[in-house]
Amino acid sequence: MWIIGTFASALIIAWLAHWIYRWNNPKCNGVLPPGSFGLPLIGETLQLTVPSYSLDLLPFLKKRIQRYGKTFRTSVAGRAIVVSADPEFCHFVLQQDGKLFDSWSLDTFTKIFAQESEASTNIPNVHKYIRSTVLKHFGMEVLREKLLPLMEEASRITIKSWLGQESIDLKYATGIMAINLGIKQLLSHIPTQSSEKLGDLYFSFGQGLLSIPLNIPGTTYYQCMKNHKKALSIIREIIKDRVSSPETPHNDFLSHIMMDMGKEKFLTKDSIVQLIFGLLFVTFDSLSTTLTLALMFLEENPKALQEITDEHEAIIKQREVSDSSITWEEYKSMPFTLNVIHESLRLGNISPGLLRRTKGEVEWKGYAIPAGWGILIATSAFHLDPKTYKDPTTFNPWRWKDFESDAILKNSMPFGWGMKQCAGAEYARVFMATFLHVLVTKYRYIKVKRGGIRRNPILDLGEGLHIKVMEK
Repeated sequence: MWIIGTFASALIIAWLAHWIYRWNNPKCNGVLPPGSFGLPLIGETLQLTVPSYSLDLLPFLKKRIQRYGKTFRTSVAGRAIVVSADPEFCHFVLQQDGKLFDSWSLDTFTKIFAQESEASTNIPNVHKYIRSTVLKHFGMEVLREKLLPLMEEASRITIKSWLGQESIDLKYATGIMAINLGIKQLLSHIPTQSSEKLGDLYFSFGQGLLSIPLNIPGTTYYQCMKNHKKALSIIREIIKDRVSSPETPHNDFLSHIMMDMGKEKFLTKDSIVQLIFGLLFVTFDSLSTTLTLALMFLEENPKALQEITDEHEAIIKQREVSDSSITWEEYKSMPFTLNVIHESLRLGNISPGLLRRTKGEVEWKGYAIPAGWGILIATSAFHLDPKTYKDPTTFNPWRWKDFESDAILKNSMPFGWGMKQCAGAEYARVFMATFLHVLVTKYRYIKVKRGGIRRNPILDLGEGLHIKVMEK
């Protein structure tokens, strides 16, 4: 019997050795990029999620770039991925978007944002439709003609409500402001206590987006999915209330896509709920995080705070009526404010990068990337490259004065690039500039408490920035 047992053990060991070898050496018709897949199944997920307590590049990326070069392979959450900090490779991927590569997300993103449903993957031009529809309601023309004064009003009401309070959690408070305005524009919904709870739920998503997808009580992923269901339920109820009152005419985003339900087969009630959820999340997260960082940096840099204040006070002095609403021409005359926003976006690097997937095997400079592999374009590495940005972890909004537009496009991609750039990029910039205009011209603020910055790997502001606001 011991011979049989020894033989069986040898077979198991041989099978495991072969399986591990195949794990680390998948089939392809060429040479794989350098790197390591780490442990079977979990790959290098644990190494990726080792927190970094600074604005610098993630240790996971920095160590592997130093070891393997700007393009390497790894495995995260069970997926084979090629990570690249090479701008040339990045632009190759984005130029070939839809041809050699397509949009893709890790499993957690997919389930939360429903990006790989049968409906969306099998219908062409889904992204094109969504982008064009978003731009019709949040693009440049609508910003100039309609949304700019609404943003100013939201900023005034929000900041005024902070007076008399000893401490304001800036990320939370600006996140609620963004969600409230977003709900009004998307659904013509007047914010209620239930819709404001969305802010609490959205705060939990960031931690779960790159977690190991184990749907077990007690895990980050489990809590993330649980809160996701709660958020969808709130949005579904808001839409239900709206649909039950068809006698009230609306000209908003929901009306638009509901009219298109018959023409666009991928538009279902569930997909509309998911779409609204995703749009609110993007608005909430980018705006609240970047504003918090901007005010954190300005509070620590009196020279920058004075310059941005002087810029906005000069705008008011040039008005015939000092208290009149901000105009589009005034927004376009805020170069230093936009430099502060660009610098905050660059340092923030809220997400590690952009995700894509190979449609077939792709060759790049002697390397082969198999079909179905993920691609992570590490935009954070572009934003923190010392060859492009001197002292890259230092807040220096003046650096943007010297950049030509081509250099900005090539080395700064906080909202993506090309046709897949976030359709709400200008919306976010205008909202942030408007908020800063109201704050620095009418009020002053002092820091009450500041939490520590952490990347895990998505930017986490911890306890954030707590401020006390006073009238000038």
